[in-house]
Amino acid sequence: MEYIIQTNRLMKKVKKKELVSDINIHIKKGEIYGFLGQNGAGKTTILKMITGLTRPSKGEILLFNERLTEKTKSVLARVGSIIEYPVFFEHLTAFDNLKLHCEYLGFYDDHDIHQALQLVNLKGIEDKIVKDFSLGMKQRLGIARAIITKPELIVLDEPTNGLDPIGIKDVRHLIRMLNKEYGMTFLLSSHILGELEQMVDRVGVIHHGKLLNEITLADIRKERSDYIELVVADVKRAIYLLEHELHISNMKIIQDHKIRIYDMTYTQSDISKMLALHDIGIEEIRKHSNSLEDYFYQQINGGGEDDEIDDIRVEKIKAKIGHR
Repeated sequence: MEYIIQTNRLMKKVKKKELVSDINIHIKKGEIYGFLGQNGAGKTTILKMITGLTRPSKGEILLFNERLTEKTKSVLARVGSIIEYPVFFEHLTAFDNLKLHCEYLGFYDDHDIHQALQLVNLKGIEDKIVKDFSLGMKQRLGIARAIITKPELIVLDEPTNGLDPIGIKDVRHLIRMLNKEYGMTFLLSSHILGELEQMVDRVGVIHHGKLLNEITLADIRKERSDYIELVVADVKRAIYLLEHELHISNMKIIQDHKIRIYDMTYTQSDISKMLALHDIGIEEIRKHSNSLEDYFYQQINGGGEDDEIDDIRVEKIKAKIGHR
């Protein structure tokens, strides 16, 4: 199997504090890979090491099967990136900024500059001074700079930052198009999990500087289970009725006032009618499918510890009411 990026026990320490440690990433050629992690989890630190902006304290990075060192940084010419906020020469135009970038890389083709601007919907503003750009326009220009030379690997840290909903949709479409038509591999980082879910093939979950898991979206979908979430005034009595009237046992309490029902034998309508007949006030009832966000929170919360506590609470409530 061909990997574009591999890291082996990667670690970064600053002033005796480990920012990330023991990071082992495997990113396949041609895939869109997303980092999931809260702010401060270590995502940007890892991206900076992969793109050569900072050196790891320990471990190694392989790009295109070549170990990244000070002597082998030429391999980074095959990588386009935006890390954190894109920086430009504010007094220059969009076109001149991209032209300088290309010349630095030894790439001379004005047609590709115009094409990159068109791809990110900045066509027609080539001569506008960058200091007059909005945050969203600068983000688009940063993406244009990252893709202009058609690199094999593109690393984007928060690529939709500062964009409106239309801009976010455009970037999503652009990433998919470049991946499909040009075979570009993408490494993305975003705190908008719903956006990543619509783009990535595989994710790496990072928490407190540790890589918890790497998993494909297809495998996450296999693990998903639908459930009905119910908010009622009297949780204890509702649980008793669900078990004794509808014979539902696969359920748990969430946040003391919600009931999640995993037995899908009965519809929302069936449950609502039964509870209404017994004068149970229903504040909310809806069917829910686990999302990438649900998977992420399950991972960072220890993969089920809370579920066990909630299941115990349900059993105690059943026992208590059953003995009345």
